[in-house]
Amino acid sequence: MNYAQEALKLHEQLRGKIEVISKAQVNSKNDLALAYTPGVAQPCIEIQKDINKSYSLTRRWNLCLVVTDGTAVLGLGDIGPEAGMPVMEGKCVLFKSFGGVDAFPLCVKTKDVDEFVNTVYNISGSFAGINLEDISAPRCFEIERKLQEKCDIPVFHDDQHGTAVIVLAGLTNALKAAEKKIQDVKIIMSGAGAASIAIAKLLLQNGARNIILCDRTGAIYSGRQDNMNWIKNEMAAITNPEGLKGSLDDVMRGADVFIGVSAPKLVSQDMVRSMNKNSIVFACANPEPEIYPDDAKNAGALIVATGRSDFPNQINNVLAFPGIFRGAFDSGACEINNQMKIAAAHALADLVSENELTPDYIIPAAFDSRVAPAVAKAVYEAAKKTCKCRKI
Repeated sequence: MNYAQEALKLHEQLRGKIEVISKAQVNSKNDLALAYTPGVAQPCIEIQKDINKSYSLTRRWNLCLVVTDGTAVLGLGDIGPEAGMPVMEGKCVLFKSFGGVDAFPLCVKTKDVDEFVNTVYNISGSFAGINLEDISAPRCFEIERKLQEKCDIPVFHDDQHGTAVIVLAGLTNALKAAEKKIQDVKIIMSGAGAASIAIAKLLLQNGARNIILCDRTGAIYSGRQDNMNWIKNEMAAITNPEGLKGSLDDVMRGADVFIGVSAPKLVSQDMVRSMNKNSIVFACANPEPEIYPDDAKNAGALIVATGRSDFPNQINNVLAFPGIFRGAFDSGACEINNQMKIAAAHALADLVSENELTPDYIIPAAFDSRVAPAVAKAVYEAAKKTCKCRKI
């Protein structure tokens, strides 16, 4: 199938992948009076007395804002907010289809961090949560932090944390299959953007001790001057404990794990051959991975994961964000914290039993019906234990 042509036909036919449907029927004068004026005044008065009633008297309790500025849309880059709308609509479809979460797309026409933050904050009272999407680094880190400080609802950048949750889940089982422990392995990461930095932080919180981030300039280390920014400096202080320098090729020698969230064809078979025995390769660049699975396996990799659906072990964010928001909304959580993300990752990993675990099956498939409920339950329980929750 030519996905580009068929997708264009679908979008032209549908003229939008989502719509607003009324739950209230308006078939009579009484119906109109209850759904709108004069009856609607009473719930307004109740919410004025107690804003928390906006969760019980309106759809707010289940409504997520999916918002972008269009600066990092898929692999297309900075294509503008309007051009990002098909992706935001698609994300809303996935929220509803996999998590039962109503989601609304919003594309904001500004690249100014504070203007973006204020715009989203000023409408946040209509939603139970905010999903930041396709915002370029390093601005995305500042936007997320500022919104988390201002808002009393969960703010979650899926490109960062959704990806990190899936990688942690997959790597947990991959290490089990390879008979290695996270605290002992050398992990090389290609890419120093939103996803890679979030992955590195979450792996460190789960016991990883030796992670080396690489960008176009090479390994990131404390004291490097070229092509650095504040977030890379922050990461240099907590990664690369041996201070290794050089190219991606250089630092991959003797590594146990490669995680790529960067660009196509950056990894050769010789680079994989230079890794330790029973190596693990997560080549997640989309649509073309850093190295194709057959090439990696022929070079000695035991386990290979990609971001694609046509190969085993797909690192797919749809495994995480619908269930994470479902659990957050059901618990009344005011944030999505690290404990909730870790709980989601472990819930995903646990869906693959020891008897089922193989090099080609380390993580559930996207359409596994167990996924969203298991993630939601784990997030709900973690939220109740670790964060402030509204009374449901």
